[in-house]
Amino acid sequence: MMGHLNYLIEHFGYFGIIIALFGGIVGLPIPDEILLTYVGYSVFTGKMAYLLSLFCAFIGACSGITISFILGVKLGIPFLHKFGPKLHITEARIERTRKLFNKLGPFLLIIGFFIPGVRHITAYLAGINCYSYKKFALFAYLGAAIWCFTFITLGRLLGENWIHVGAYLSRYSIYLILLLLLGFIIIYSYRRKKRILKNRTFNPKID
Repeated sequence: MMGHLNYLIEHFGYFGIIIALFGGIVGLPIPDEILLTYVGYSVFTGKMAYLLSLFCAFIGACSGITISFILGVKLGIPFLHKFGPKLHITEARIERTRKLFNKLGPFLLIIGFFIPGVRHITAYLAGINCYSYKKFALFAYLGAAIWCFTFITLGRLLGENWIHVGAYLSRYSIYLILLLLLGFIIIYSYRRKKRILKNRTFNPKID
């Protein structure tokens, strides 16, 4: 694995990050978190610049998830069922993600990046459910930014121990997902309460 990642970075540099993440988000079997963490390690060793790496990773992730969204809008659920297995997107994953999407809605576009096998499907479902591009982009691009920042920074902090990221993921990923979900629920509740209070201020009840 390290040999392939090293080859990608050495020969294609920042452009390789964009291409790899684009393919990984669309559904190709690319270990996205491992790639991002290795990019962070490359920042640690001085081979790559931190901000430029973050930017390229963000562009790659956003490009991939936008294409998935467009395919969902244009081709619908039949495309996902027909070509999903060829992109390692199984029927079980589609059904599991659909149930999560029905419960969490657009928030899944954010936290879905942190759930292997889910981030590949959420954008398709957003398109299939006729989300506006503005609504999709707000949540999906925010999720992409948080995801890229998290793993590139993790690789930078871990340094030589970046290779153990798989163990960290399997041990702590569920806690990270729950923390993110809790944070978004708190933010959403706060903004909703603030909006209600604002409406009451501008529209006082007339006795």
